[in-house]
Amino acid sequence: MRKHLAIIGASYLQLPLIEKAKEMGYTTHVFAWKANDVGEAAADHFYPISIVEKELILKKCRAIRICGICSIASDLAAITVNYIASALGLPGNTMEATLKSTNKHLMRLAFEEAGDPSPRSILVEDAAQAEGLALQYPVIIKPTDRSGSRGVCKVETEDELKPAICAAIENGFEKKALIEEYVEGQEYSVEYISYKGMHHFLAITMKYTTGAPHYIETGHREPAPVSAETLENVKKVCNHALTTLGIENSASHTEVKIRADGTIRIIEIGGRMGGDCIGSDLVQLSTGYDFVRMVIQVACGIEPDFSIVGTPHPVESRFILSKEDAEELERLEKEEPEKLIKIVDYHPEKIGTTTDSSNRAGCYIRRI
Repeated sequence: MRKHLAIIGASYLQLPLIEKAKEMGYTTHVFAWKANDVGEAAADHFYPISIVEKELILKKCRAIRICGICSIASDLAAITVNYIASALGLPGNTMEATLKSTNKHLMRLAFEEAGDPSPRSILVEDAAQAEGLALQYPVIIKPTDRSGSRGVCKVETEDELKPAICAAIENGFEKKALIEEYVEGQEYSVEYISYKGMHHFLAITMKYTTGAPHYIETGHREPAPVSAETLENVKKVCNHALTTLGIENSASHTEVKIRADGTIRIIEIGGRMGGDCIGSDLVQLSTGYDFVRMVIQVACGIEPDFSIVGTPHPVESRFILSKEDAEELERLEKEEPEKLIKIVDYHPEKIGTTTDSSNRAGCYIRRI
């Protein structure tokens, strides 16, 4: 009997998930707005239904009699995944947990109540609400419900505040923004897989960004060069925070900042695999764990397999934003081809047009 797996999204981010599911013997049913994305051709069955059309997808999944539903690297897709999983009695996270892990305001409230270390924040629905606030600059302005650095801005003065709030609200789905305490420190992400409420650490990633004002991610390194003591402290913080949010059956991607004195602050947590090739590529390359396989197993109610499937080695991803980035890729191809592992979704015509993580020109992965 064929096993039918639903996958939400068809972009290049979902391609490793589609390919892994087929490798594992699943018939893949992929749902996304038709845009000639790679997942449309890779799927066994493609349905041109927007990922936000939860009821239409639910109706089709009920008819297909899927055994699981999943997605990677997308907060918006995670909402649909867990809605359908809940409706069909399949493994996933509750809708309450999903709301907390996709809405930064609800996340901050949950962290505050549970004592998880997180920046203080103020919710605003329009720029006028910022008038008269006694803020200590700099602050971070961000939409409540977007990812990928969209609408995020570091604000240094009161004159910059209202335009940044307007931009964040414009970029958000629910049209609200957070004014957040600015946190110093190096940025990291922490990858976990959770099964039946038990959280399993997989990897910690060091982030490279453009810095202020928008903090667009330019690369990642695994494993991150942190001490054993720091890593154990990070695990304690992440384990507690995942339980606070109610993450039970899914991958998760926790973003933290760590100061020079070791202080850890949680920036945000997504109840899904990290994007930007972190979960789909870097974790397996640097640890030997098949993270994508684990996501499918958990979605189908199977305990994740922690077998090592390859020889771990340090790696990094580098994103192409500028002409200089493209030239470094060319140099690597010519002078050190043995270090180049993979080039992902490269569109040279986008060089120099990056405004957030969604429109970078491409990415490559290399051995360190």
